[in-house]
Amino acid sequence: MTAIDAECKAGRWIENHLRETVRQRYAASALQVIEGGSGCCGPAPVEVDEVFGSALYAADERDVLPAAAVAASLGCGNPTAVADLREGERVLDLGSGGGIDVLLSARRVGPAGKAYGLDMTEEMLALALANAAKAGATNVEFLRGTIEAVPLSANTIDVVIFNCVINLSVDKHAVFAEIFRVLTPGGRIGVSDVVADDTLTAAQRAERGDYVGCIAGALSFAEYRAGLTDAGFTDVEIAPTHAVANGMHSAIVRAAKPSTAVSAGVPAEHTTRP
Repeated sequence: MTAIDAECKAGRWIENHLRETVRQRYAASALQVIEGGSGCCGPAPVEVDEVFGSALYAADERDVLPAAAVAASLGCGNPTAVADLREGERVLDLGSGGGIDVLLSARRVGPAGKAYGLDMTEEMLALALANAAKAGATNVEFLRGTIEAVPLSANTIDVVIFNCVINLSVDKHAVFAEIFRVLTPGGRIGVSDVVADDTLTAAQRAERGDYVGCIAGALSFAEYRAGLTDAGFTDVEIAPTHAVANGMHSAIVRAAKPSTAVSAGVPAEHTTRP
């Protein structure tokens, strides 16, 4: 084995380890909510501080959803409040967890629209399906898969949202490319994510929090903008909303796929079409 082969193997091991660590953490969170829901007082929120979790949603939004969907919220913002969703649109939520943003999106796009949720964690998908049934949502669909290989056809989604997800990916360039691929020409993203000051090195970000906690893997403002631009997006806006650590911010990110851009070459594994 050459030095390059060894380095590649080590890199793949690290990526697989990080992905599995993320999966285990969110599986445990889903089980915590499911088990908590069997008690007399309902499930307790997984996140209880002011920078992550359900407190970032308005009370009137939380009140119309199943308690388990609210309790499972682990994000750093409220993407449905910034995505400007419209009647009849098709929305995709990456890393959809317990389904809070899918269910809110479904209400916004109405019966003529549809909200998809994508998650790699079986436990979260089970929780999301149960929450959708409790909410009586008929215009939702949950898919199992990774955000680096979205199981949807090209040019079929109007809006992509997610809540504190890119920082958890082991291949952020692949995620940006997949978002661009599935969006229709003229489609857009409206997301919440953790972003680091440009002055912070990767090591300094890791000092402020771990990977699974949405800190160590966060991109800087410049890196985030470059990732979206390199993927083909225009009109990129990144606006910080509140601090989550020293030099780390929850931010609203918006961008658009040009109306003249059409994605081609749908991979063979992408067999689901809205």
